Amino acid sequence: MAGIADVAARAGVSKATASRALSGSGYVSEDTRVRVRAAAEALGYVPSAGAVGLATGRTQNIGVVMPYVNRWFFAEVLEGIQQTLLTHGLDLTLYDAKPGTTGRARIFGDFLARKRFDGLIAVGLDPADHELDQLTQIGRPIVSVVGAGDQASIVAVDDDSAARRATQHLITLGHTDIAFLGGGDRGGTQWAHVDQQRLAGYRRSMEEAGLAEFERHIASDVTLPGGYAVAADLLGDTRGRPTGIVAVCDEVAIGAIIAARRLGIAVPSALSIVGIDDHEFAEMFSLTTLQQIPREQGAAAVELLLAEIADPARPRTRELMHARMIVRTSTASPSV
Repeated sequence: MAGIADVAARAGVSKATASRALSGSGYVSEDTRVRVRAAAEALGYVPSAGAVGLATGRTQNIGVVMPYVNRWFFAEVLEGIQQTLLTHGLDLTLYDAKPGTTGRARIFGDFLARKRFDGLIAVGLDPADHELDQLTQIGRPIVSVVGAGDQASIVAVDDDSAARRATQHLITLGHTDIAFLGGGDRGGTQWAHVDQQRLAGYRRSMEEAGLAEFERHIASDVTLPGGYAVAADLLGDTRGRPTGIVAVCDEVAIGAIIAARRLGIAVPSALSIVGIDDHEFAEMFSLTTLQQIPREQGAAAVELLLAEIADPARPRTRELMHARMIVRTSTASPSV
């Protein structure tokens, strides 16, 4: 296998000049740069990450920390991150920081502090946990996928707008008794920032439509089983049953559809349900939803992070993506 010395000899330059030409670090004339790169291509030379790191002071590695890797949203974001990093020839180190575990504490207190990366993408860290504050002390550029605050640049979907549009869709169809399902714990004390934003969007739409008296939030885990459990309880009460449900996410919405079917409640003729996400199962359940594309968020986070690595003085930014309404057959006008 060819080495840097072989490339230098073929191009007629020193090893140091060849290294600068290939790494982009330091001045090299354009003619020399072209000649060295042509020599490297002819010899099939591929610089090692270690060699590039020595020349540029960078690891060529991006750290990614997220609370789950086996849930749909996080897996999709990770796919977008990985594919974009591959196109840039960069490595990825993944930190699976499950909430409430000792491993998470070690990741934030030890592993991330070792700075074995040029920048970090934090996915789904809640501002209330102050972990993003902790990460900013590391001294590396950071981009957050979802989140709030000004500690780092952020890529996110406009969750407030998505929930408002979901609610307005049901109101336009003629529904007035609309419940918001999911988010928080059953005591209503544990909140993710995304869930809070979606609930706020629902409430705003209800109030603007003069339907504040019908507002109600039924807390649940943000999972399919969580949505099923609370929907079965809500829909089992025939006197208090709403005609429409806005779910905090598609998984909760799908849980509600399954609960309705088991109770013999027809969707959408007796109950309309709308979600947010466009989960991979949404089409299977004909779920009307607001589509976000997590892979695009992951890709956008990489591009934003690389821009900040290239220019450390670059101001922090907040890149909001807008969800797209996908109308299927889980919503309809209420039956008279």
